[in-house]
Amino acid sequence: MRETIKTSKAPAAIGPYSQAIKIAAGKMIFTAGQIALDPASGRLIEGDIAAQTRRALENVKAILAASGAQLENVVKTTVFMADLGEFAAMNEVYGEFFPANPPARSTVEVKALPRGAKVEIEATAVVE
Repeated sequence: MRETIKTSKAPAAIGPYSQAIKIAAGKMIFTAGQIALDPASGRLIEGDIAAQTRRALENVKAILAASGAQLENVVKTTVFMADLGEFAAMNEVYGEFFPANPPARSTVEVKALPRGAKVEIEATAVVE
């Protein structure tokens, strides 16, 4: 169902992500962008980029579970950051959630995120 694409004809991945993921068939799940909101209070958690990345990914994980999927089903993520200067800390936490065969990923810096968040993450997953 999921094939990790790796070619020397394009730049190699320089972190925990794949160049591309090829899918044959299945059901796709597209999550909304998740910021570091505490599900119980609905408030943005306090903390640095690592803490906010962890909470955002826990939120993505919970949405996937409710959809019948898991992180291993994710084929693409987009990470929006308020400050790319914090990329290394975000990337370290991100790698904990995708330790093997990570999905393709785009990371972009934006002027601002909802509620003053430092990071927002969306994911696309495929399940059969």
